Amino acid sequence: MRRAFLELPEGYRLYRTIDLAKDRRLARKVALLSLGIAGVMLVLALPLVPFSTFFDFRHPSTADGVRLLLLLPAMFLYVLTHEWIHGIYMKKYSGVRPKYGFSGMYAYAGSPAFFPRRIYLLIALAPVILWGGILLILNLALPTSCFWFVYLLQILNLSGAAGDFYVSTVFSRLPPGLLVRDDGVRMELYLRMQKAKTPQSE
Repeated sequence: MRRAFLELPEGYRLYRTIDLAKDRRLARKVALLSLGIAGVMLVLALPLVPFSTFFDFRHPSTADGVRLLLLLPAMFLYVLTHEWIHGIYMKKYSGVRPKYGFSGMYAYAGSPAFFPRRIYLLIALAPVILWGGILLILNLALPTSCFWFVYLLQILNLSGAAGDFYVSTVFSRLPPGLLVRDDGVRMELYLRMQKAKTPQSE
């Protein structure tokens, strides 16, 4: 598998940009996808395990409060490790230390390298796949009282990856030879000149 380029190869030009911070229409589309994933996951799980096993709104207990308080830092830690995994794979295939930061409410990992499509798909989907497997195992292994604590993290894992799912779909429709540069906030897609006939920004 070809590794990343540190400089844009000859014969390539910018085809398209994806910037959720500036493109509100696209940001809404990704947000709706995220909400849709979360909604489906809730609908599937609620008939199987009552939410009261996590937090009983009618008669909250001390244990309910503790679980709720622990969930917030667990979610924050998940977000950090999600981006950390992105960064690990960016460095693995480029040799360049990734850049981490926050843009508004979102954490990000970015790199100045140009990644071939297959490698970038691996970078984009690695966190959701790795965490998805870990959380699934925990849900199956732990008692019912822990189900919703873990499952809410799984919802965050899958719904929070809506942007990764979106760009993966976009990339699958583009010609071979695609290169991706992702600085964490703005994504640039490059194609060979003879195939980059209709550049657009989104």
